[in-house]
Amino acid sequence: MNGLDWAVLIGYFGVMVAIGVWSHKRVDNVSDFFTAGGRMPWWLSGISHHMSGYSAVMFTGYAGIAYTYGVTSFITWSFPIALGIAVGSKLFAPRINRLRSRLHVASPLEYLKNRYNLSTQQALAWSGMLLKIVDVGAKWAAIATLLSVFTGVSLNQGILVTGAITAIYCTIGGLWADALTELGQFVIQLLAGVSMFVAVALKLDDKGIGFFGAWDEPALHGHGKPLVGPYGTVFLLAFLFIKLFEYNGGMLNQAQRYMATGSAREAERSARLSSVLWLVWPVVLFFPMWMSPLLVHAQKPDGSDSYGLMTEQLLPHGLLGLVVVGFFSHTMAMCSSDANAIAAVFTRDVAPVLSPRARAWGERSGLIAARVTTVVFLGLSMAVATQVDSPTFKDIITVVIKWVAGLMGPIAIPMMLGLLRAFRRSGPMAALTSWAAGLLAFWLVNYPVNWNVDGGVPLQYQVSVPLAVSLVLYVVIGFVKPEDTPERMAVIERVNSDDDGPGGAAGTAAVPAPAGAGDDVVGTQTA
Repeated sequence: MNGLDWAVLIGYFGVMVAIGVWSHKRVDNVSDFFTAGGRMPWWLSGISHHMSGYSAVMFTGYAGIAYTYGVTSFITWSFPIALGIAVGSKLFAPRINRLRSRLHVASPLEYLKNRYNLSTQQALAWSGMLLKIVDVGAKWAAIATLLSVFTGVSLNQGILVTGAITAIYCTIGGLWADALTELGQFVIQLLAGVSMFVAVALKLDDKGIGFFGAWDEPALHGHGKPLVGPYGTVFLLAFLFIKLFEYNGGMLNQAQRYMATGSAREAERSARLSSVLWLVWPVVLFFPMWMSPLLVHAQKPDGSDSYGLMTEQLLPHGLLGLVVVGFFSHTMAMCSSDANAIAAVFTRDVAPVLSPRARAWGERSGLIAARVTTVVFLGLSMAVATQVDSPTFKDIITVVIKWVAGLMGPIAIPMMLGLLRAFRRSGPMAALTSWAAGLLAFWLVNYPVNWNVDGGVPLQYQVSVPLAVSLVLYVVIGFVKPEDTPERMAVIERVNSDDDGPGGAAGTAAVPAPAGAGDDVVGTQTA
């Protein structure tokens, strides 16, 4: 990188901070900070939903998969996401929006106290927060890895720089700042992605390799197969289920995008836009990665540096800076949205249980607590980032695929399926048992069993077994020991009614009491 590239990068950071400062004017209370007050346009929500699912892991970990295996990187990652969000646009998006509009909650987990009980809510809240710290830590490590390739700065310095800039704008402006910066980041990534696509196509032409003829080159032998290596049919099916839950709210930050729109119909449109973007745009981003074995020789065994090396070779200064900004934009989009989601969970669901003072927070004190929590979460995730590539966490893609995908299911299943009438019989016992058994299954499959199986447990089973165990137990226990009380049914009916006119489902509205405030009884109020 030269002075022009640095100017582009520094200018980008400045714009992000400016957006945060401008968004500060739109944040008057906790609802504005966490759900944009339900005033976000559906198209902005959709773009934000799409961008908050990316990170620099795509340009490191998944670039390595593309370098090594080819198109399976798309088939087993972005395609399941696109399909999952398309299904979720009908199944989950409208119901999650009604959590805010009907139950008046600011956290995606806030309704669980009344759908199940306080213990269930706290179990999912704590495990979700801890998982997100590890997840976001991997994202910081990914962008720091790329930054080290281009600038030579150490990993820890890269983590500190990106984390500090993100903390400034998302702490000041809340979800509005996240969404608006993600809109700008989408435009930047559009320019950067197209530039890289064109540069690779021109380079292949210079080498006398046609656009389609490239697949016949020896270096790309087998790269056109959709399912290869550890990414087989079982892995694909597991990821279809995992991404259905994860990208429709199971990882919390996407749920906030649905909650931020003005109505259930707008949340559905938002999800559809995100689904289309996930189906089309990753192909443009992945094409250079698929061609990378023809253009560069990766220095790292997993090929995670291939995209960075290719970018340095093919792009002129200025455009190189723009692509580096694109790396930052994806990571900062996801990490800032995660920070906002976790701050919502802590201030709305956890803090009131830990401290009686938190139950009496007013608008100002609640907003201050939200911002402090955001900074603390980012700090903890940056600390974890310094441990990626350690014996505990291993490499970046291992953290993202094995830890996050494997642990997400047990946390997301009670939260997501608890919204649906079909699972109304499943109560606290089903939720807590499925959650605990899923976490136990993850530990058993990835450690004791893995240590005692020759060659280790295949990756597809490492990520699918915890989800399968949780799903089966949640459904079976619900039938064996139904706990569909009138109070719980009232919550379910409120988020399943199709009447989204003024007041929606007029009459008595089940409204969750704040976490930790008294017993587990659903209150009522007039809609």
